[in-house]
Amino acid sequence: MASSEHVNVICLKWGTAYPPFYVNRLYAGVKRNLRRPFRFVCFTNEPEGLAEGIEVRPIPPKPEGLEARGKNWPTVYTKLALFKDGCGDLTGPTLFLDIDQVIVGDMDRFFDYKPGEFCIIRNWIERRKLLFRRRPKIGNSSCFRFEAGKMNRVWEAFAAHLDEAYNKKKYATEQAYMTHAVGLDKVNWWPESWVASFKRVCHRIFPLNRFLPPKTPKGASILCFHGHPNPNEAIEGFAQHKGRKVPIHQTTLPAPWIKDLWELD
Repeated sequence: MASSEHVNVICLKWGTAYPPFYVNRLYAGVKRNLRRPFRFVCFTNEPEGLAEGIEVRPIPPKPEGLEARGKNWPTVYTKLALFKDGCGDLTGPTLFLDIDQVIVGDMDRFFDYKPGEFCIIRNWIERRKLLFRRRPKIGNSSCFRFEAGKMNRVWEAFAAHLDEAYNKKKYATEQAYMTHAVGLDKVNWWPESWVASFKRVCHRIFPLNRFLPPKTPKGASILCFHGHPNPNEAIEGFAQHKGRKVPIHQTTLPAPWIKDLWELD
């Protein structure tokens, strides 16, 4: 039986890299696969083209002192502003999703799992790198859940320590800083199969990628596209990017099954 608890699903959209249909298809996928009542909120300053039913809120304001440091806003670091109390008038269980993801299965599990705790998918790492080191304990900020109204400390840490947050030698990415700001002892990893990396799970290793199409993710709810290919490129087959040939071991044959899962209706 589905829970009657109201929850939030949120995303960020800025710039021109991803047109509005990315948000609309994400929303459609959530509607098909989340049975409990929910708000779907898109933080954007460009609401044109977004589907009915998507609540629009402005991009959260940048922390003081950011311009003096020569840093842009919005960027991926804007995700840290979502933790600020009152952001988007949100309260309660809140699931953040990057808009370049495809919903492929049950979404209620993301709210049933360890309620009240901070949860995130553990970041992936290239297979070859695992030969020389352990997988870092860093979350991948494409998919995380938090209690809105109860994690202001993450925003406060970011706003008060901008130089540290942007120190690439210490925290290579915003998600590394987020993991630190939340506190590793308070981070819970989603079960590995729930959020599948297209690159790590679906892509065939060379030379099989030249002869076989990408695999479908077994038991997944979310198919994550970090970097390239994005969903459009994966559907059509990934051999070129911005007019240049992709290294042969990174190419993929067309994956039309993604299109079926990424429909609006």
